[in-house]
Amino acid sequence: MLARSAPRVSSQRPDATRIMVVANQKGGVGKTTSSVNLAVGLAQLGQKVLLIDLDPQGNASTALSIEHHRGTPSTYDMLVDGQPLGDVMHESPEHPNLRVVPATIDLAGAEIELVSVVARESRLDKAIKAHPFVGTAAEVGDDRFDFVIIDCPPSLGLLTLNALVAGQEMVIPIQAEYYALEGLGQLLETVEMVKQHLNQRLTVSTILITMYDGRTKLSQGVADEVREHFGDTVLKTSIPRSVRVSEAPSYGQTVMTYDPGSPGALCYLEAAREIAAKGAPA
Repeated sequence: MLARSAPRVSSQRPDATRIMVVANQKGGVGKTTSSVNLAVGLAQLGQKVLLIDLDPQGNASTALSIEHHRGTPSTYDMLVDGQPLGDVMHESPEHPNLRVVPATIDLAGAEIELVSVVARESRLDKAIKAHPFVGTAAEVGDDRFDFVIIDCPPSLGLLTLNALVAGQEMVIPIQAEYYALEGLGQLLETVEMVKQHLNQRLTVSTILITMYDGRTKLSQGVADEVREHFGDTVLKTSIPRSVRVSEAPSYGQTVMTYDPGSPGALCYLEAAREIAAKGAPA
């Protein structure tokens, strides 16, 4: 079942695969929730999407009903053992346009295991670039992935660094609460360091305000401050604070399928539409 406002026609596909990293070292800001719901929203809009779960907790895998018990082919096998991306990719049971690379608990030890590996920060980048469905329309054709979305753990460790080196765009979810901007400076400093030394193409293309409560002056004030600082980088759509959004993962679903008519589902679909319409940064 689709979110009710899903259009009858697909949104226009990008000319090349857009690799988006969803990151914020602050926990509880809706990072994984945003990753999975944006991925499903884009898939509903006709985009071909690959979601890579890079968080050892595997919450994105849970929300998309993808097996991620120990022994399941996963991001760990790709990063540590060098298995090709195609060998660890799983089809989403509910969304024909969506593929998922799950995370198992083994990933928790990956940072230690990768310490002695040469070019350890670019393992994910190499795996993504090597896949035949990643590239431009001219190179790959209609089979290409339109979006690769990488869900990061709540830290700035080696796993998140791998994502930042692999990514072209960064999506930062910001909670509409008092501490929202705390730590954002550190995150942006890390992005600048990665741009200078490892990945010049990385751009903070999207900021998404989550857990917004329009009834409170606090939410409105935080949203206004974020928009004042970051301008058009902030999506016009904010994600409301919603019990349905929080409940959905416990049923192995995103809110897009759990309650398609809920405000949370409709807002995530609209946010996905904004991202698709906005296009990749020049």
